[in-house]
Amino acid sequence: MPKRDAQRRLNPNMKEVVRKEVIKLLNVGIIYPISDSKWVSPVQVVPKKSGITVVKNEANELVPTRMTTGWRVCIDYRKLNTATSKDHFPLPFIDQMLERLSGHSHYCFLDGYSGYNQIAIAPEDQEKTTFTCPFGTFAYRRMPFGLCNAPATFQRCMMSIFSDMVERFIEVFMDDFSVFGDSFDQCLHNLSKVLARCEHTNLVLNWEKCHFMVNQGIVLGHVISSKGIEVDKAKIDLIASMPSPTSVKEVRSFLGHAGFYRRFIQDFSKIARPMCNLLAKDMDFVFDQDCENAFNALKKMLTTAPIIIPPDWSLPFELMCDASDYAVGAVLGQRVDKKPHAIYYASRTLNDAQLNYSTTEKELLAVIFALEKFRSYLITNKVIVYTDHAALKYLLAKKDAKPRLIRWILLLQEFDLEIKDKKGSENVVADHLSRLVHVSNEEEDSLPLRESFPDEQLFSIYALNSLNPLPWFADIVNYLCTNELPAGLSTFQRDKLRKQARYYFWDDPYLFKHCPDQVIRRCVPEGDFKSILEFCHSHACGGHFGAKKTASKVLQSGLAHLEQSLVMVAPTLLTKLLQHS
Repeated sequence: MPKRDAQRRLNPNMKEVVRKEVIKLLNVGIIYPISDSKWVSPVQVVPKKSGITVVKNEANELVPTRMTTGWRVCIDYRKLNTATSKDHFPLPFIDQMLERLSGHSHYCFLDGYSGYNQIAIAPEDQEKTTFTCPFGTFAYRRMPFGLCNAPATFQRCMMSIFSDMVERFIEVFMDDFSVFGDSFDQCLHNLSKVLARCEHTNLVLNWEKCHFMVNQGIVLGHVISSKGIEVDKAKIDLIASMPSPTSVKEVRSFLGHAGFYRRFIQDFSKIARPMCNLLAKDMDFVFDQDCENAFNALKKMLTTAPIIIPPDWSLPFELMCDASDYAVGAVLGQRVDKKPHAIYYASRTLNDAQLNYSTTEKELLAVIFALEKFRSYLITNKVIVYTDHAALKYLLAKKDAKPRLIRWILLLQEFDLEIKDKKGSENVVADHLSRLVHVSNEEEDSLPLRESFPDEQLFSIYALNSLNPLPWFADIVNYLCTNELPAGLSTFQRDKLRKQARYYFWDDPYLFKHCPDQVIRRCVPEGDFKSILEFCHSHACGGHFGAKKTASKVLQSGLAHLEQSLVMVAPTLLTKLLQHS
């Protein structure tokens, strides 16, 4: 149903802005007077805003703001857009376009002149663009800003013009054209083809905004060069200068700006969680120390963001997955000349249901999240998945898993996967055994750490001191997790360890054994023996029995205080411990 809106009131200053714009458009033939249109939309004058800058307010406090640099005349086409059938022509994915652009030696960056106004409107549809102002009613001959299908129409037109060149030596995003080449001569040759096509199709460029034969340039907020993809330092410096947020609106603004570069930040969701909690409905705004730490951490990581390399489709991809209590994260990378390089960081927080998942489920969820996030990279390619939960190998072969885990495992079958554990030094399982042995705060700081993948904190314990010896089952756990046997064992010892391992399985952070009496018992390190014995012997329910009866009680009873798990220890060792207790 056609709509005719009345004009809106304008003060003298705004009226002068509209008058100049109407005269300019009439002189170049973009609009023409009309009096009988069924569709009429009103004019609106809005301020032109600069990028975010930091200024001092009346209280001499630094606050982020956008400065007004001028005025723009817009048409309120909301009612026309509501009645318009939507054009869903897609825009290119920014991350994929940046990957195709990076890694070349020379670039030319071209900019279209008044891009939308270069697209003609069909004569029968021109009256629908009619707008009213104090100087009359006018319709557009050329496509104006504000129409809902304008972006899709313009992108379709540009793609049709450069269809045989896109992704070969040019990338097109709206009116930004990026020409590239692996040498000066090649880039110059490609540029000549593009300019000839522009001349043939009457596509006008804005020469003041064009850059020719450069080694790097800014494309959609990213610096593109032969080294890879980097953040735009100018934007990062501006974000880094922002003061701490004082309202929910400022928190949302900061997270929006920082989130634009989340590809470069490892564990973004985990770090930003305290600030994200402030965005919850009916949440009181309290910017506490946790929020301040998250705010400063994100600014620091943005200023030290790594260079992201484009993928090499001839090489296998590597995924590093990890899960915490409230977030999952992943990093996609490849090894070039045996050196690992990061391609993409991704993370997200867990919802209320996922917070209740077991450790195994969270680790598998991290893998599923990574595979879905990076599906366009990984499908049909070899993928090596590194995860710090060794039970995933066991889970893939498990027949009685939960339905949810079975669905996830079926999804894994779509990919050519090789699952590996993140390992530390020889004979020590990365991260797993650190959870079995109690480490005080002072001792924890002194443990040597190593990074097994750049920019991703995946730590491994090199060795444990004499105060915390390895558990008696360390060799079994290592074999189950890494499928590697300790060095220095004889053939007999190696065969014996393989046979023993058949009866054990690892479910982080515990080792369990399938016993001959069909009971699954948890293996306990020597350091826990005494506390278990004291409970079974001296507790109010213990009974103060002798060594043999206490040992039998430990082996045969299910103890709620021990997570309803039975423990395995040698009765002779129990006797010795009782004698010394």
